[in-house]
Amino acid sequence: MLSLEHKIGQMLHVGFEGHTAPDHILDWLAHGQIGGVILFARNVANPAQLAALTQQCREAAPHPILISIDQEGGRVARLRAGFTESPGAMTLGAADSETLAEQVAEVMARELRALGINWVLAPVVDIAHNAENPVIGTRSLGTNPQRVSALALAQIRGFNRGGVAATAKHFPGHGNTPTDTHLALATIGGSMDDLWAHDLVPFRAAVESGIDSVMVSHVMLNALDSQYPATISPSIIQNLLREKIGFRGLVCTDDMEMKAMRDHFGVGESAVLAALSGQDIIFFSHTRAYQQEVYESLLAAARDGRLSEARIDESVSRVEALNEKYRVTDAPQLDVIRKPEHLATMQRAARAGTVLLRVDGNFFPIRAQGIAPLQNTALIEFASYLDTGAMERGDSTALASILHQRAPEIESVGLPSSGASPELLSRARKLAAEADVVILATRNAHLWPQETALALELMNLAKNVILVCLANPYDADALPGASTVICTCGDSTPSLHAAVDALLGDFVPEGKLPVRVGA
Repeated sequence: MLSLEHKIGQMLHVGFEGHTAPDHILDWLAHGQIGGVILFARNVANPAQLAALTQQCREAAPHPILISIDQEGGRVARLRAGFTESPGAMTLGAADSETLAEQVAEVMARELRALGINWVLAPVVDIAHNAENPVIGTRSLGTNPQRVSALALAQIRGFNRGGVAATAKHFPGHGNTPTDTHLALATIGGSMDDLWAHDLVPFRAAVESGIDSVMVSHVMLNALDSQYPATISPSIIQNLLREKIGFRGLVCTDDMEMKAMRDHFGVGESAVLAALSGQDIIFFSHTRAYQQEVYESLLAAARDGRLSEARIDESVSRVEALNEKYRVTDAPQLDVIRKPEHLATMQRAARAGTVLLRVDGNFFPIRAQGIAPLQNTALIEFASYLDTGAMERGDSTALASILHQRAPEIESVGLPSSGASPELLSRARKLAAEADVVILATRNAHLWPQETALALELMNLAKNVILVCLANPYDADALPGASTVICTCGDSTPSLHAAVDALLGDFVPEGKLPVRVGA
């Protein structure tokens, strides 16, 4: 029988800095002050280190624990170099293959399980309503609720078969708002009828399939609760999710340190409100002082009767059930990581999800079979934040490196996400004006007016443009005039390889965009 102190701990999951668990985390695990940990890229160096870290955490705890991670694939992935990278959700939406979606998820799950991770905070089942949404974008499978549902169910099957609990997020839907809840509260307007017909469709399908957990988002759903965001709303969690949709599994928060929650409700109080609303696991992912305050606030609320032990016991029973179902007892299996068949699955999915939106056969592919490449082709790339370190060292971006391995004669310039120097801008303009064909690679330029303006300027300087949309395909609407447009719907390593393979004529992309572009 768990003590009240241990029961409260089961409801709190935390993150931390470093490649080994700090002493306070091990102490909290040992004394039941937390029920699990969430891992981020800051905790990852390589597979052996990560496996040792999960073992360290598990051995410190007297009871089974959940170790979670946001490994959606694509844009949101904590495991990259040294692991099997996956194309993201919108790429899977463009491939529109339930078989591929299931295979990709199973590969991801098998590697997570081999590393000692038993809970994946995926799939994202949000509908991609809003092109201006800065936080969902390519994390969504698309706009059609039925296809999103079918592909999400395939991912859930794959995750479960690979040995990890899956999580449908971000209930009741985060796709129809232009606001990032990391920065502010987001509001969803419209009627409940519209929500039932669109955003809630994939969640209902996931619940009916028996999904283990649902993550609730920090969005205001005015049609149900004009006072509290979904994270701390009994109307949304108990009434909508539990009673009307019928979910009986584990409900968890998004990170409670996001400004949407912290700035409006405070640290300890927001956690108490979350527990009162029906949340089973509450995430505080970063700050030790906040984590300590949350534990003390939850415990105080339980001791003074505000938070009933019956409400706590409901959550603890669900946490224990999930722990039992996905308990990790085996030693790490590092030979599972980056197996050739895993890499092949991801590359197959990335190619299947690459879209040829428009084509001019005079300039694409740039190297057809038996034909020498155009001698004056240039790559100008709006680089990813992941390339920042390489560019500061004077190295090429990941895309340029892959392209140069196959076509070293192609000159390239990468424009950093933080803004380019006058020297880089001058070089980009010169390349654009002098090349016969410019491969212009963008990432969400449509969201950044300055980037859109610069991209249009470079296109106007160029004779012929192949536009490669490496993130949201909406760039194709913001940057008209390219003779050829390729959309990879994400820029994970498999998608970058697929883009280069398509440019060099290795395959003809056959994916179909799961969102509306060019309407």
